[in-house]
Amino acid sequence: MTYKKYTLGLLLRLVLLTLGLAAIAFGVSRHQMVLLIGGVILSLVIFYKLYKFITRRFVAMDDFFESVKYNDFSRRFVSKGAPEDLARLHEGFNLINDKIREINSNKEAQYLYLQKILEMVDVGIISYHQKTGEVLWANEAIKRTLSIPSFKNIKFLKSRKPQLFETIFEMSHLTGSSISIKVNGEKLKVLVSETVFYENEHSFKIILLQNIDETLNQNESEAWKKLLSVMTHEIMNSIAPISSLADTLQYQVRENLKNPEENALDISDLNEAIGSIKKRSEGLMKFAKTYRSLNKVTHINRSNVYVENLFASIERLMKPSLASKHIALNFDLSNPQLQVKIDSYLIEQVLINLIVNARDAIQDIENPEIYVTAKSTTDGYTVIKVIDNGNGIPLEIQETIFVPFFTTKKNGSGIGLSLCKQIMMLHKGKIQIHSEEHKGTAISLLF
Repeated sequence: MTYKKYTLGLLLRLVLLTLGLAAIAFGVSRHQMVLLIGGVILSLVIFYKLYKFITRRFVAMDDFFESVKYNDFSRRFVSKGAPEDLARLHEGFNLINDKIREINSNKEAQYLYLQKILEMVDVGIISYHQKTGEVLWANEAIKRTLSIPSFKNIKFLKSRKPQLFETIFEMSHLTGSSISIKVNGEKLKVLVSETVFYENEHSFKIILLQNIDETLNQNESEAWKKLLSVMTHEIMNSIAPISSLADTLQYQVRENLKNPEENALDISDLNEAIGSIKKRSEGLMKFAKTYRSLNKVTHINRSNVYVENLFASIERLMKPSLASKHIALNFDLSNPQLQVKIDSYLIEQVLINLIVNARDAIQDIENPEIYVTAKSTTDGYTVIKVIDNGNGIPLEIQETIFVPFFTTKKNGSGIGLSLCKQIMMLHKGKIQIHSEEHKGTAISLLF
């Protein structure tokens, strides 16, 4: 509608201008001075009005572009009382100004927000012009790490700490690198990375500097704590059955000393029990040595072992301690001649861990039982299973039980099963779990 009024106004002025020019022409041809003068006056007035009518939009646009040129978006263009077509134009300019102010306000808020975030991080960040060295932005972390005050140009650092300047600003760190720097006479280990970006014809560089000394020290301390916890856990797992077996032997010896006739010692059983203690002690020593360099081990002492002998060794070690808790330990071997190529000391440690876990899972169960079975499969595997009739493992955590230091036990270290998995990996084997809540758990070792 506005454009129709504008078109009609323009058309009316053109018609009047045409009439004025026609009056001039008619007055000249007819020598009518009144008509000639009237035509001239009408033409001049209409021409002026037409000029003002056409150019007022361009004047308004010039004013708007001038405000844009000087980033003055606070100006308001008056629309009230102005001609309708010009009022619409002014309203449009005001809308654009409002939108630009809103965008600028959002950008400023985002900049302040980003600035606050970068100030809060522990990573030192600095951005500067590569050619002039002028600093665009530097957070407090980099000033604190380098122990320097605020500065506007990196040349300040070159004059004050030339060696530090050369290491950080002149050496290339595009791929990221760990370097040592000296700050206030103290050596710091820092991680440095950089990136370059371009704006028009100017190039800028951003450098990230992270002090990793404290992180390394903290991680080292945590690693030692976890290592001690793990070693304690594993050693206790092996010492417990040894201690229980030793108590049983000591009891038998004491009874024999009190009354030799009624409590005769079975030398064969005594020899086997001492042999079990000796063997597990040797296995524990080997385990400690293996664990110390577990990540570096590429070869283990594998030999063909009768599964029957392996089960007998585990039974002698674990049965006394389980019997004291009224837990039945049963072994099922379908083929007495079944052999498996393993490092028997390490696999004994795995089976002890699994039986101890099963024992913990069935402590509050009526008629608790643990089964250890072994058989050959049609696809060439030898499978040893440790099965309990406990409460089972919830489905949501079954995938995480082999993750180091993950545990659901109050006093657990979270290393037993992850260590079992590593030992099985050394044997090129697999460890699998099948568990149903309130029905029990079966953990399979596949060789």
